[in-house]
Amino acid sequence: MKKTFVLSVLALILFSGCGEKFDLSVFDSGKTGGNVTGDTVYIKLTPDWTGFNSPTDIIIGKDYFIYVTDTGNDRLLMLNQNGDQLSSKTLPKPLKVEQDYQLNLIVIGKFDTVLNGVPRTMDAVYKIDMVAGGHNLASAPVTRLLPKPGSGVSDLDLRLSYTGVSVFYNNSFYISRTGPNNTSVVNPDNSILSYQKNASRQDTLIGRLPAIDPNGTGILSANGISSLVGFDKKNIDFILTLSGDNSFRVQWLTYVVSSLGEQYELKLSPSGGSDLMQINKFTLPSDVAIDRSGNMYVADIGKDSVYRFNSFGGQLQKFGGPENFSQPSGLTHYDRVLFVVDKLNGKIVRYRLSTDN
Repeated sequence: MKKTFVLSVLALILFSGCGEKFDLSVFDSGKTGGNVTGDTVYIKLTPDWTGFNSPTDIIIGKDYFIYVTDTGNDRLLMLNQNGDQLSSKTLPKPLKVEQDYQLNLIVIGKFDTVLNGVPRTMDAVYKIDMVAGGHNLASAPVTRLLPKPGSGVSDLDLRLSYTGVSVFYNNSFYISRTGPNNTSVVNPDNSILSYQKNASRQDTLIGRLPAIDPNGTGILSANGISSLVGFDKKNIDFILTLSGDNSFRVQWLTYVVSSLGEQYELKLSPSGGSDLMQINKFTLPSDVAIDRSGNMYVADIGKDSVYRFNSFGGQLQKFGGPENFSQPSGLTHYDRVLFVVDKLNGKIVRYRLSTDN
């Protein structure tokens, strides 16, 4: 009864805020519209959404609301699709946000503590229970996943940076981290952590993904991961972006099960001729978005540009420059609209994709 009430209230808010239907089956059908054929024209929508301070990330949630990490203002924002602020949550320096299919928000931010009488700040990962909060971000309870509460703070916690979150259809999720110590074979700083639900439905750290090189300068690398993004499909594929020394700074990893075992492999090979896998194609990629048709959008802070690729890695468009945005740190796509986070100018820029068939 309680769950039905919460979903009913959620639907009412959503209809009044943006007129879109609430649907939890998005991993089957996709929740975005994308171009399939024809030339695409990017029409800038006005006005820009402003009032942010060094924002870093944006998503269209599984609940179809928009979430923005307003990093410089130490808050996570919940918006409707008109850009109206519905609610907010104070969090220290939120950097990345994702939402699972139970509508929990997973947020990378900071954690302040005191060690031996000295104030210290470190990276942290939080989980926000939107259902328990009646889908009001301000009142939704927050728990900390990392550093794990009750376990104390280690040297590892102090030196790590958490950089990306990808969620999957079964509510498992990955968290990427980076750090300077990568000599350990068992637990290098540059890693991707895997979380799954245990029998009690609690998030449980399974371990780090194997066979991904913490110092690699080529494929299957965790050398300075800057973001992760999963697919709205019944698989555990994901795309990662890299800021470390690597020739292929955007990589699509697909999970393969064969008679030889189970492992991640590269979906698009450098020898396959795809534009996405050209050597040194990107400078400092910061985020990826995927639309319903499988087109991939890559934001590159180093080039102040956004690229659009088809599902085979062929480049379709590239645009950017200071007349559009500066330091595009995050992006998302929904209903033929591309949302780009302009970190330097503290705003969200929107483009409608108009297709001439």
